[in-house]
Amino acid sequence: MKKVLTLIICLILGATLHAQKRIVVAQDGSGDFTTLQKAVNAVPDKSDATTTIFIKKGIYKEKLMIPANKQNIHFQGEDLVGTVLTYDDYHAKKDSAGNDIGTTGSASIHVYGNGFSAENMTFENSAGPRVGQAVAVWTRGDWASFKNCRFIGNIDTLYTEGGGSHQYFKDCYIEGTGDFIFGAATAWFQNCTILCKTGGALTAASTLQSEKFGYVFKDCKIMGSPGTTAKYVLGRPWRPYAKTVFINCELGDEIKPDGWDNWANVANEATAYYAEYKNKGPGFSPTTRVKWAHQLTDDEVKEYTIANVLKGWDPEKKK
Repeated sequence: MKKVLTLIICLILGATLHAQKRIVVAQDGSGDFTTLQKAVNAVPDKSDATTTIFIKKGIYKEKLMIPANKQNIHFQGEDLVGTVLTYDDYHAKKDSAGNDIGTTGSASIHVYGNGFSAENMTFENSAGPRVGQAVAVWTRGDWASFKNCRFIGNIDTLYTEGGGSHQYFKDCYIEGTGDFIFGAATAWFQNCTILCKTGGALTAASTLQSEKFGYVFKDCKIMGSPGTTAKYVLGRPWRPYAKTVFINCELGDEIKPDGWDNWANVANEATAYYAEYKNKGPGFSPTTRVKWAHQLTDDEVKEYTIANVLKGWDPEKKK
């Protein structure tokens, strides 16, 4: 009898949440759940409708998973700085079998489900600068959108995993050290502020050979930590067909004059595609860039629209 009653209660709760299409998470117990994972688990499987999870202010130290069957989830933080998802795993940390958990395993949040979106909150890996790769956000799901979010970390902060997936970042703040924006996804960065902390490469795309576009940064501000003398290249190819383009961006003087790096492999110069268009600031030095990089013409830059790069997906469209 107890099992039947429990099942009925669960069905009623699930139906109520589905009807509301809005779940509230609050650590003080004033919402539907106190943890993000319980809220995600309550979202109906394979839903075509968007479920909003409103996250009240608080530091949520969770190893969070958005499974592939949890689609169209929207995280809405109450406060950009005060709503924080954080964890402190890192590449060399050991699992229960004594093996390294690896770069992917280090992520504070794994996003497999399509249609995930987040706004007005912070994603963090708090493992620190001396432990190697430590990912804040790992996302493979298609049509992933982040608006007005902060990504805090050091090496490998933002892992846009998933060749063939399309991702969108608008009005975001992203910080890190080496290769801190990396992966195979096609991703558009609009009006983002990017902080380069200690020197290295800003991006390390691993774009698939079959994809025409990789990373596109439009109207972004690239800056260094105050007082640092660290120098960066805009990108180096994690895989041979990496593609990265900066358009109308403001580049600080932490960007090296040569702009790009072949990752100690001359062969990458024939396959990677790196380009700029009408950037500005002390870090923009088109005459000193490596010879195998490109300055887009007025005609070539016309191809770089959100609709074209993201294959018709409109990340501003509300469901």
